[in-house]
Amino acid sequence: MLYYLFTYLDQQFDFPGAGVFQYLSFRAGAAITLSLLIAAVYGREIIDRLRKLQIGEEIRDLGLEGQMQKRGTPTMGGFIILASLVFPTLLFAKLTNVYIVLLLVSTVWTGMIGFIDDYIKVFKKNKEGLQGKFKVVGQVGLGLIVGLTLYFNEYVKIRVYKPGLINTSIGQVEYGAFQDIKSMSTTVPFLKNNDFNYTSLLPDFIPDEYTWILYVAIVIFIVTAVSNGANITDGIDGLAAGTSVIIGLTLGVFAYLSNNKPFSQYLNIMYIPNSGEMVIFCAAFVGACIGFLWYNSYPAQVFMGDTGSLMLGSIIAVLALATRKELLIPIVCGIFLVELVSVIMQVSYFRYTKRRYGEGRRIFLMSPLHHHFQKKGYHEAKIVTRFWIVAIILAVISLVTLKLR
Repeated sequence: MLYYLFTYLDQQFDFPGAGVFQYLSFRAGAAITLSLLIAAVYGREIIDRLRKLQIGEEIRDLGLEGQMQKRGTPTMGGFIILASLVFPTLLFAKLTNVYIVLLLVSTVWTGMIGFIDDYIKVFKKNKEGLQGKFKVVGQVGLGLIVGLTLYFNEYVKIRVYKPGLINTSIGQVEYGAFQDIKSMSTTVPFLKNNDFNYTSLLPDFIPDEYTWILYVAIVIFIVTAVSNGANITDGIDGLAAGTSVIIGLTLGVFAYLSNNKPFSQYLNIMYIPNSGEMVIFCAAFVGACIGFLWYNSYPAQVFMGDTGSLMLGSIIAVLALATRKELLIPIVCGIFLVELVSVIMQVSYFRYTKRRYGEGRRIFLMSPLHHHFQKKGYHEAKIVTRFWIVAIILAVISLVTLKLR
């Protein structure tokens, strides 16, 4: 909103300093600063309100050291992230930008799914929370919205170089021009000619106009997987929020480079018009998560609950899809992936061995993976720090793919 106000003041009244809102870097800096302040200053008030409403976490005794001491810690702290993310975005981003609208919808959508889950756990005293099938329905609904928007919206395009010939006063010379086109291309890491079009996945007998069905199905899978991965990662103090900061910074870099013509040409990556506004959202996202870490780092004064964790995963998935970097998700979101896969492996192996041998066996001492290390005697602060280090390494590898082909 402030962008439009100061643009008007600059154009109509030549208001001193109003033109600074045209700069992406200024608005991103303002967004991350404001989100940090909101989370740090008002986070305490939100925590006190949650405690007054007796919205405390019900802890199941899993035999983990220090676990039962966390009983009664306020949950639904995801509202701290939600408030400190949405408000700066509304102030500093262009609200007519399709990517910003999509990200705000994703934030509120999965935030509400998570809130319903937490509400059932806390107030209905049902430890299982919202049934899994209803969570999946909500995630599939968001995937439909995201997939259909990215495929059909007229403002979701890529800018390509079209070589051609034009006549000048000197004669005919070689010349090229940039043109915005609709394309379902994405980026394949580590390949020299790294553009991949989803249409090529269709069998020859299926017309290209049905590509949207395949694309939407892939988007639904990505949104659901990343959202659940973040949800599972949120098991010890600061792990999900800190990992999300690293991922958010990485995707913010991708969004900035994808909207910068010189950088996109130099790096030979897709130029995505209007994607620069996502830098504002990424800045607010990073600031909100860091501000939340002020209270969520060990020992946590508040848990984000599903209100926060489902929201973080969906935001990251939509950012990756919008920047055409969804095939990098296994790398940049490697922590989420490993945590999710560890649960799938544990459950699958247990069921298989129980069916075959009459007794269920386990691969890990406990899943998700961070609980395995807790069972081995590692302090949770050490586990979180080491997971962050791995996340940083994966982020660096993801950025290196820009040139390593």
